[in-house]
This record gives sequence, structure tokens and C-alpha cells, in this order.
Amino acid sequence: MDLARSQEELLDPNYLWIGPDGRSLEGQLHVNLTETGKLMLLGFKEYMSGAYTCTLSHKIIETTTQEEREMFETYKFMVYAYREADHAYQVSVRFTTRQCELRANGQFFEELLKVLTNVISDLTCHITESSYKCHSVRIPNRGLLHELFVSFQVNPFAQGWEEVCKQVPYDCEDVTNMRVQEARDRIGEFFKKQTYALRHEFQTVPTIHYVENSFSVTHIDSCRPGFGKNDVTHQGCASCCVVCEPGTYSPNNEVTCQVCTDPQVRMYGARFC
Repeated sequence: MDLARSQEELLDPNYLWIGPDGRSLEGQLHVNLTETGKLMLLGFKEYMSGAYTCTLSHKIIETTTQEEREMFETYKFMVYAYREADHAYQVSVRFTTRQCELRANGQFFEELLKVLTNVISDLTCHITESSYKCHSVRIPNRGLLHELFVSFQVNPFAQGWEEVCKQVPYDCEDVTNMRVQEARDRIGEFFKKQTYALRHEFQTVPTIHYVENSFSVTHIDSCRPGFGKNDVTHQGCASCCVVCEPGTYSPNNEVTCQVCTDPQVRMYGARFC
């Protein structure tokens, strides 16, 4: 019922809840209905999304005739499964090298990835989509230098992450997002220490060394398969990953549900078309 009606006195109220499949919700295992009409859906899954209808019936008594009359009011609610977006971080960093053809460049890159992996391994996070390119860079007052442009993602789904999630009683997204944020901070601290080491610990600057202040991080959101973002339909939770509506699907970790041309796909949370 609406807020105004909820504050009024009702005579012999009765509530009939109908689920998205058109059946009464009374007696269903995943439903808790109270005598005052409150509905609680237990263990909510993607397929339970959709339109929920409550029909309220109650009596009114005519003041003059004392005649009882039954009234009916119907309320419709759209309910959607949603998840918090999974976070990852795109990292870019630069290193000065002697020349782009130096064989040590590739060896340095591999060693760097090993070190960074070790820094975050206990967080069940890992380095993905790593790459590097060497470019010649003209810098004012310093001439032409050669630099390695390194990029990679910090991802919270390293081997063992599912076991960690089983140990928490609340949403796993909270755990994975906190862990990947910690991993991001550790990597940032690692490169901050490179600046200190170059200034205070090395008498001779290494052939390949960190470019001060070149470390940058970009936040990346992803959604689980069957979910996507829609800031038009779901303005109240634009950052949420909401279940894909019938006629759309998401097979991967993209943040957008794709339109499906197959008319047979009429369910919520479709992962294929």
C-alpha cells in the first residue's frame, strides 16, 4: 500500500500477493508473509526479479446506513536482483631505459611482474593483462630518452578467492573489493619506495629505473554474467549491477546488458542469447 494508506485504520484487511509468474505467493518456501501484508523474499535469485502485485481488500462502513462495503486496491512493485560492481584497477607506470632494443627490458618486465605478484599474493588478487612498450620521449632540457610504458590490471579473482568468500556471512563483493583496494594501495606504496630508493640509496642509478610520479591508477567496474548497469532504468542505483531484463543478456563481465534477437529469451539474468 502507499504511505498514506499505511497510516490509516483498516477494517478486516486482507492481502493477496502475486509473483512475477502470476501465482499466489502464499505458502511458497522462499516467501515470508505477515498478517499485516508485509512481504519478505528469502534467498533472492535473479529469476525472482519482476513485477510483484499486492491486492488489498478491506471493508468500510457507511456512517448513515451502517452498511458494510468491500473495497479493493492494487499496488504493483518492480523488484530486481542486483549486485555491487566488482572493482579492478588499471595501472600504468613508466621506467627509463638505455635503449628500446635492450634485451634486459623484457627480463626487467618479467621480474617486475613477479615482484608485484608477491606483494599482493596473500590478498587473493593477481596481475592480469600486463604489457609494456618502449618509446622514445623528448623531454625539455633533457633531450631524447627511452622509456618503458608498463600497464597492467589488478584483479581480485586470483586462485582461492571463492574459498575466501565462503568464510564471510555477507556479500562477497564487499570482501573482494576491499582486498583489491588494499592491493592497489600496496602497489602504490611499492612505487613510492622506488622514488625514495633512487634519491637516497643508489650511488649509481640503475640502467632501468622508475620515472618519478609516473604511477597512475584508473578504477574499473565490472559486472557478473547476467548483470549490467543501466543509469536510465535504475537511476536510484546507477552504480549497481542490476539483473539483465528479459530480452537482454550478458555473457561476460562487461557492464552493459546486450539486446538479444531471440524472442525465446524472456527471463531475467540471461547469460546467453
